[in-house]
Amino acid sequence: MNLKSQPLVSFVTPVYNAEDYLAECIESVLAQTYENWEYVVVNNRSTDRSLEIAQHYAQQDSRIRIHNNDEFLNQFQNWNHAMRQISPESQYCKVVHADDWLFPECLARMVEVAEAHPSVGIVSAYRLDENRVDPDGLPYPSTVIPGREICRLRLLGGPFVFGSPTSLLIRSDIIRSRETFYDESIIHTDAEVCFNILQDYDFGFVHQVLTFTRRHNESVTSLTNRFHTRRLANFTIFLRYGPAYLSEEEYEKRLERVIENYHRFLVRSVFELKEREFWNYHRNELRKLGYPLSAARLVKGLFLELLDFREATRSVRCAIEKKKQETSQDVQKLDTVLSSIYTKENSDGNSC
Repeated sequence: MNLKSQPLVSFVTPVYNAEDYLAECIESVLAQTYENWEYVVVNNRSTDRSLEIAQHYAQQDSRIRIHNNDEFLNQFQNWNHAMRQISPESQYCKVVHADDWLFPECLARMVEVAEAHPSVGIVSAYRLDENRVDPDGLPYPSTVIPGREICRLRLLGGPFVFGSPTSLLIRSDIIRSRETFYDESIIHTDAEVCFNILQDYDFGFVHQVLTFTRRHNESVTSLTNRFHTRRLANFTIFLRYGPAYLSEEEYEKRLERVIENYHRFLVRSVFELKEREFWNYHRNELRKLGYPLSAARLVKGLFLELLDFREATRSVRCAIEKKKQETSQDVQKLDTVLSSIYTKENSDGNSC
């Protein structure tokens, strides 16, 4: 595809205090073999050198522009704000989180699939998640699957194909058609939006490692892992989209299994000596979903876990060692993250 025939793609990077990683992120965009792009860096009132770094690159390449937020936004508000900055002429949008980066052929390979299949709304690919490759992907060499089918398979416990926001290419018309792209009321909203979109579009996949996801102690991912928030998010998504993608029989059968597995997970968390904040979070959120903790299911889960006594005792030993390495500061950081995520919900009068 020569430059004249290349559709315009909008790169979007929301930034808050990412000076340690931002230059590498921007350099990976500049290294793309695909050339017809714009790059919007949205600075969310950073207090470090992030803005200075972005300005340095914007002075060198006119395709890079910087949007400076007038006020600080919480994470998901800023994600939505960033998506609203793409050009009206943009045909595709590629999010690149400030601590991630792209391999040089990323954009070319993703646009190639999207251009060949106009019905595709989202394109994903393999990623290097620190030192391992995921997500599961489609069976090789298949590159396209109906969106309803891949979501149905996922809800039934099948392949995980969405990765993270950095893993995806999205048609810009889909973004522009929504007042808010991400649902700010749900944690891990990046997964939820895929289920929302794929009710009406097909899903594309590139069988190549095209992105890199960084994990570090200060990231939201690292902090929310302590609460296992993805478990709650997956349950929320199942309740919201199960009726849309599954038959009534499939939904009822799978719902029973999902609830049972959730209680098994909570029982294992007992052996891991989870802190009070962990239990408050899951108890409150499950109640809000209309599925409060079941004592009978917990007892059943406890019985099943104790059948593997060796694994249970190993979990306790590992938890004790981990507790020795944790500090109260980590808990405070997590409280800050979760409170920022639910800022919008709280402002509407709902409790987290």
